[in-house]
Amino acid sequence: MSGRDKQGNSGGGGGRVGVKSGRSAGSAPSAKGKGGKPQQQQQQRRKTTREVALDTLLKVAEAGAYSNLQLNRALQDAQLSRPDAGLATELVYGTIQHQRLLDERLSELVTKGFNKLTPWVLVLLRMSAYQLLMLDRIPAHAAVNEAVVIAKRRGHSGISGMVNGVLRNMERNLAEMRKPLEITDPVKRIGITYSYPDWLVKRWIGTYGEAVTEQICAAGNEPPHNSVRVNPLRLSRDKAAAMLTEGSGGEAIVEASKLSAHALIVSGVGNVAGTDGYRTGLWSLQDESSMLVAEVCAPKPGMKVLDCCAAPGGKTTHLAELMEDRGQVIANDVHPHKKQLIEEQAARLGLTSVQAVTGDAAELASQFEPGSFDVVLLDAPCSGFGVIRRKPEIKWTKSAEDVHAIAALQEQLMDEAAKLVRLGGTLVYSTCTIEREENESQVAKFLERHPAYKLDAEWPEQMLRPLQEAHAIAEPFSGMVQLLPQQFGSDGFFIARLTRHS
Repeated sequence: MSGRDKQGNSGGGGGRVGVKSGRSAGSAPSAKGKGGKPQQQQQQRRKTTREVALDTLLKVAEAGAYSNLQLNRALQDAQLSRPDAGLATELVYGTIQHQRLLDERLSELVTKGFNKLTPWVLVLLRMSAYQLLMLDRIPAHAAVNEAVVIAKRRGHSGISGMVNGVLRNMERNLAEMRKPLEITDPVKRIGITYSYPDWLVKRWIGTYGEAVTEQICAAGNEPPHNSVRVNPLRLSRDKAAAMLTEGSGGEAIVEASKLSAHALIVSGVGNVAGTDGYRTGLWSLQDESSMLVAEVCAPKPGMKVLDCCAAPGGKTTHLAELMEDRGQVIANDVHPHKKQLIEEQAARLGLTSVQAVTGDAAELASQFEPGSFDVVLLDAPCSGFGVIRRKPEIKWTKSAEDVHAIAALQEQLMDEAAKLVRLGGTLVYSTCTIEREENESQVAKFLERHPAYKLDAEWPEQMLRPLQEAHAIAEPFSGMVQLLPQQFGSDGFFIARLTRHS
């Protein structure tokens, strides 16, 4: 079992950009030389937009690749135009997000052997069905024709004929196939309509109720927005907003976050990680919910702080910024190659208080003196169900057994982190999931094992206010919060703050 890949907003393929309909450049069938073989120059042709998307989807389905990372690599290799990159991104995320509904509709048209289709043929049908059923801006004939061309290139005439027949049949019956499904069982209705596995829907209904579960599932299929964390040591949030707007030629839409005083919501600037302000350390890419973690830690200048599972360094560098880069922030990660990522982030932001180290978070008490830290942050490995809109494949690759196994690891890590907090110090536990077993129940069990700790509800007022206004926290406030993806349009996140009192 492995932990999650901890990322905030990703550049490039992490969020979706505008979709253009019609054929992409280079989508015509290849020219033939003597004997019907493609000419040499055609063998070196660049992949079309849909071929890039298809190859990415296959890597995710067959090799277990993360969709955001695989898509970023594919877009860099393909060098697509911005509109075509936007379409490829839309096709990858949309196809994975709506996979169950697409399969439900396709199985009505593939009368025999749907579950035995060759993987690339199944993925091609899903991707094409997504365009037909859910993307009005793409002409149906373009989606079908492109699929048939790809099928001819990759398979034989029988496969291309089957693909053509299935998609033409779907095209003829679009009005009927776009109608909402009439299903009385709430688990099946939500699971098929929003494309989630039954076990997960049933689990969430048991925790949150049917109405909220439907909201969670709907929100998971929406594109994530880009949020920027402004470096307060370098400039104000207002100045950063003005720079982002000016740098885009006035095309950007920049809004102050309601959730975090350090955040801006931006659109229309393309890849934010490619801006001068990012390269020179004026701002970072991070989800709003993730930003709250360091703010809950509330570190003060001069403190000694430990980030137990730190890569790629978003929360680490935020802690250092809040401390005015005075004191010491030790950033630990189990993977040696990720130590460099943390160091690169700190250097980009001009932070000197960060010290990156490598070690197993389950053995940190043997590396550092017990009770030697003012603040310890455990942003734990988790099931990741709060970031489904960034990594939609999570809902198809995780299981209830995975949740239970990761909860056992979290328990071990919490016990180890607790040893390092000084008397009167703070332990903050966070995850990017909405699973109660990994969150509220995890904290409750920890408090039973560690009577020296108690929940701390003394959070900064500027943080609590928007949470209270959105009814995201119960009253009286206990000292922990479960953010859901539909509440602020940010990632689902859990944060608990505990104090060692004896």
